[in-house]
Amino acid sequence: MNVLTLKDIWKPLVFAGVLAFVYATSLTKLGSDWWNDPNYSHGLLIPFIIGYILWAEREHFASVAKQPSLLWGGLAITCALFALWAGTAGAELYVQRMSLVLMLAGTVIYFWGFRILQLLFVPFLLLVLAIPIPTIIFNKVAFPLQLFASRCAVWAMRAFDIPVLREGNIIELMPLGSTQTKKLEVVEACSGIRSLMTLLTLAVVFAYFTYPKSGDDLGNAPRGSRWIPSHGFWRSLIIVLAAFPVAILTNALRVSGTGVLSRYYGTEIADGFFHSFSGWVIYIVAFMLLFAIGWLLDRATALSSTKAADATA
Repeated sequence: MNVLTLKDIWKPLVFAGVLAFVYATSLTKLGSDWWNDPNYSHGLLIPFIIGYILWAEREHFASVAKQPSLLWGGLAITCALFALWAGTAGAELYVQRMSLVLMLAGTVIYFWGFRILQLLFVPFLLLVLAIPIPTIIFNKVAFPLQLFASRCAVWAMRAFDIPVLREGNIIELMPLGSTQTKKLEVVEACSGIRSLMTLLTLAVVFAYFTYPKSGDDLGNAPRGSRWIPSHGFWRSLIIVLAAFPVAILTNALRVSGTGVLSRYYGTEIADGFFHSFSGWVIYIVAFMLLFAIGWLLDRATALSSTKAADATA
């Protein structure tokens, strides 16, 4: 059994220390964003998930032939340093943070080669998903989601014969027992982008750890790192892509339910305990839907395999 020795890892460890020093400011700010920004609070778990993946697959990584590329690895590292300088000079945090991803990729290529980088696709993808996107892009995505959630809420309320008026992301209604109209605003936090980012990351993790082991999936390669378009590949892709409509629709359901309940219990229900509790319930429902999608895909594959076996019998 091949295992990594101290001789194999002392250079990367020293290099990691240098990276931590060079990216100290960017890493500190990234950790602060994870801690303070609810949209990316899932980032706090990403280092632990990546660490577990690396540890769980350490024997697979050690068994792969190392083909370090000083040229391509050095070129990637150089580009990463230039991106770090450009991001620092232009005060653009996203460029600085993505330069770290490029730097890590270049380091892997420099010491171990492209094959190991290919096997680390999922950890790198999780790291990218944990990096906050630029505010201008975030707002471009969040506002249409706010409008969509508002429209869904109005449609649901009208289905219950509730008089309602919508202006953009502002919903105006008359709660029972009230003498004046009340306004509900579907703010950015209710747009669904928060649940989208979290659920997308969760979908990648779920697809990775439930990746089927079969004879047509590159033998003993780590789960989630195969490139052959087999059942496992398409299953993972469908689960990850399904996170988008699942997150958007479940959030719209939450906003719609809040709008309907506001008619009978007042707009105060949109704040406080119910608001927080409904958010957790929606996360659970969304994950259960992803689980159901994975189960249906597995069942469909099992049935097709059974029919193919019966046909050849």
